[in-house]
Amino acid sequence: MKSSWRTILLWAIPALVVGFFLWQGSIAPTAPNTSRNTASTRMTYGRFLEYLDANRITSVDLYDGGRTAIVEAVDPDLDNRLQRLRVDLPGNTPELVTRLRSANVNLDSHPIRNDGAVWNLLGNLIFPILLLGGLFFLFRRSSNVPGGPGQAMNFGKSRARFQMEAKTGVLFDDVAGIEEAKEELQEVVTFLKKPERFTAVGAKIPKGVLLVGPPGTGKTLLAKAIAGEAGVPFFSISGSEFVEMFVGVGASRVRDLFKKAKENAPCIIFIDEIDAVGRQRGAGIGGGNDEREQTLNQLLTEMDGFEGNTGIIIIAATNRPDVLDAALLRPGRFDRQVVVDRPDYAGRLEVLNVHARGKTLSKDVDLEKIARRTPGFTGADLSNLLNEAAILAARRNLTEISMDEINDAIDRVLAGPEKKDRVMSEKRKELVAYHEAGHALVGALMPDYDPVQKISIIPRGRAGGLTWFTPSEDRMDSGLYSRSYLQNQMAVALGGRIAEEIVFGEEEVTTGASNDLQQVARVAKQMVTRFGMSDRLGPVALGRQQGNMFLGRDIAAERDFSEETAAAIDDEVRNLVEQAYRRAKAVLVQNRPVLDKLAQMLVDKETVDSEELQELLSTNDVHIAAIA
Repeated sequence: MKSSWRTILLWAIPALVVGFFLWQGSIAPTAPNTSRNTASTRMTYGRFLEYLDANRITSVDLYDGGRTAIVEAVDPDLDNRLQRLRVDLPGNTPELVTRLRSANVNLDSHPIRNDGAVWNLLGNLIFPILLLGGLFFLFRRSSNVPGGPGQAMNFGKSRARFQMEAKTGVLFDDVAGIEEAKEELQEVVTFLKKPERFTAVGAKIPKGVLLVGPPGTGKTLLAKAIAGEAGVPFFSISGSEFVEMFVGVGASRVRDLFKKAKENAPCIIFIDEIDAVGRQRGAGIGGGNDEREQTLNQLLTEMDGFEGNTGIIIIAATNRPDVLDAALLRPGRFDRQVVVDRPDYAGRLEVLNVHARGKTLSKDVDLEKIARRTPGFTGADLSNLLNEAAILAARRNLTEISMDEINDAIDRVLAGPEKKDRVMSEKRKELVAYHEAGHALVGALMPDYDPVQKISIIPRGRAGGLTWFTPSEDRMDSGLYSRSYLQNQMAVALGGRIAEEIVFGEEEVTTGASNDLQQVARVAKQMVTRFGMSDRLGPVALGRQQGNMFLGRDIAAERDFSEETAAAIDDEVRNLVEQAYRRAKAVLVQNRPVLDKLAQMLVDKETVDSEELQELLSTNDVHIAAIA
């Protein structure tokens, strides 16, 4: 509504100004409109002098400073009748007045009226008055808009959103899957509500809590839950809102924020994405940003400086703790660092139960099965998953969300939408089928590897076909991968390329394995340089990751080995890849009949699930891959 008023005013002011001047021009002052100064015909100045010499002029009225005359003359052509005529005089002619007086002509002069000066004065004043009035009105209307022109002089004030009692609509019961983080933060809420329980034993309230975790794990949701549970004044702001192009503005906003917080203590300040302002000082090429560093210095001082900030708890969130300044992470500023990690199976099940509350699920939907199929998913991923399933159900004109929609939604989230309308030739279909069958068969027959979940030759995203594996929950949670698992991973990645070579020959190998080869090279290099899994080089980590974090991962990696060692690394990487290649080829050659049957199933059905693959393997004589 406010913007519409401003738009109307912006159009109305120029229209009023233009209309005023048009109106002013339409009533511009002319000779006084009386019966004395009107004449139906004009007379030239020469004829006027002839009539004057012939004593035919009886009276003359001068107007406009002597430039116009209304004369009464005897016209011989009209039987000497008296006629009123208008004459344009050449200007200042004093000799004419003398001649008129000598001829005994009645002479009268009418002074110029001052109406034109008044109108000119009003015309000069009304435009500035309208302009200033319109601008004043716009500034008044926009004074309540954050960042509007009415606040042009308030850029040093804090832009934090303040709520005396935060009504976020989120409580701890609405946050699932991150129980350890909830317990840590529930203590903070108890500190604010019942401080005597802790002060009785000499405990002090923590000054700051830093929420650390990957994107989508629920850090901001936790902050909303704290605000909803605590019942104390709550300030929320983003780290990027401190930093401006003007030096000193960020520090001024920090001071203003903490000034307001001290006036409302005890209270909570939540700073989202604190890495925008809390990066390490002096980092980067050519030094850091002076404005950002001044803002960080002021933040450090306010959190734990000479004056202190009793009664203020600062909660910050970031997914880049590695770039934060060390002074910001020390005890006394951020006393606690709460890791908000990806949920495990039990956590994912809780998250699914929370997000399934407002959705109509059919009886065949098994949330436990969904939780097992989605290792590594964050809370945001699971929420998006159920939302995508609901969209698919609505698109298919269904009244309930079935397991089919959820399975399709999982595939869509992981690999993109299907491209069923794309027409594939029989040759390409067969090639993709053998490629994906090679991945699946090697993965199914490798010892201690993830089970195959589904195989599909339906194009998704940039992939012509996909083979899904279900990662082990223990490996995902612990992040520990054995040497044999990594060797199997390389062999599985090479299975598609090797299947193409075996069936179609080396001359018909396609570029479909480009991503697989990149994955194999990356795993082999990490085994040699990071994990110490090289027989030749031994348990040594090479290439320290201690460079400047703002230069990028590859540039930041410091090379701490010689050219001979670099050549040895290349040889070891090549040996690991060749070992994986030989293992995968042996599996496919020994199980060629199974490979052909699986590829034919894919050509016929386009999708093969884990149960169908297990049935195929159980009904055929298969050879398990040997452990390297």
